[in-house]
Amino acid sequence: MLDAKGLTGKGVRDSMAQVSHPFRRSFVPKTLSKSDIVEAVAKAADIPKAKADAAINALVDAVVDNVKAGNTVRVPQLGTFKRANRKARTARNPQTGATVKVPATKVPRFTPAAGFKDNVAGKAPAKKSAAKKGAAKKTAAKKGGAKKTAAKKSAAKKTTRRR
Repeated sequence: MLDAKGLTGKGVRDSMAQVSHPFRRSFVPKTLSKSDIVEAVAKAADIPKAKADAAINALVDAVVDNVKAGNTVRVPQLGTFKRANRKARTARNPQTGATVKVPATKVPRFTPAAGFKDNVAGKAPAKKSAAKKGAAKKTAAKKGGAKKTAAKKSAAKKTTRRR
C-alpha cells in the first residue's frame, strides 16, 4: 500500500492509528470485572472481600432466579429487570441467503431507572421536594379553570396509555 512514507505492508487504518486526530477518543473506558466490583463494594461498605463477593453473588442469583420465573425485579436507583417473550420469526442466513426459522424464546430486559439515566448523562437527578409541590399547588390554584381541564387530560392519557 502506498502512503506518505512510501510502500509499506500496513493498511490505511494501521498507519492512521498512530496519528493523533482531534476526533479520535483519547480516553478508552475501562470495563469493570466482577472482582473490580467486589473490591469497590468491600471498600465502600467496609467489609471483607469474601462477604462482598457473597453478597454480589446472592444479588445476581436472586435477580436471575426471579426473572427466570417471570417476576419483575426493581432495584431502586438502578433499574428494572424483567422477562420478555420474543416471537418466532424467519431470518435470513447472510452467507447463503437461505431463510431460517427462529423459534420463540424468552429474553431478559433491563430498563434503567430515571435517576441512573440522568446520572450517566451528567444531569443532576431531579428530586421532588415539598417546596416544589407547594409552589405547584399555588400556581394551579391561581389558574382556577385550568385545573379542571388538566385533570380531564390526565384521565384521558391514562386510558390511552400502552403497556
